[in-house]
Amino acid sequence: MSPPIALTTQIGSTLLGFDYGPRHIGVAVGQTLTGTATALTTVRARGQRPDWQRLEAIVREWQPAAAVVGLPMHMDDTEEALAAQARRFARQLEGRFRLPVHLIDERLTSLEARRQLGLSTARNAPPDPRVDAWAAKLILETWLATTAPGPLSPANEQPDPSQPDPA
Repeated sequence: MSPPIALTTQIGSTLLGFDYGPRHIGVAVGQTLTGTATALTTVRARGQRPDWQRLEAIVREWQPAAAVVGLPMHMDDTEEALAAQARRFARQLEGRFRLPVHLIDERLTSLEARRQLGLSTARNAPPDPRVDAWAAKLILETWLATTAPGPLSPANEQPDPSQPDPA
């Protein structure tokens, strides 16, 4: 979907992460320098469509270098039915805001968000508005830890001169 990482995201860049859903979109902000993210908000859809006015305000406020959208996957590595909608949302983000958008496997992030927030993980658990934003945080942190350029990424690790050469 987007050009190679090095062309779109530099060390010290701000990124936005999204946990897309047809009724709610979780949003998080993160930094490539620290490899961390913070849950921002959950944007409610308007008539099963993203609230583009609210999303535009968030993009203007944070001025991200790129965005990361979670791609819903089954445990057997096949895409969930919602994946097509998440891909469409990613393309719309890219087109509307001229942002490079990266997709990443988001499986189990909502469950993990509920766990980290101390909420019930039962399927029939009551909804909590914090879950989608927290899931977006986890999606973005996963991308930052595995893909983003930065001092914390494996590609930029420097050998410790005090340690013996592993070779």
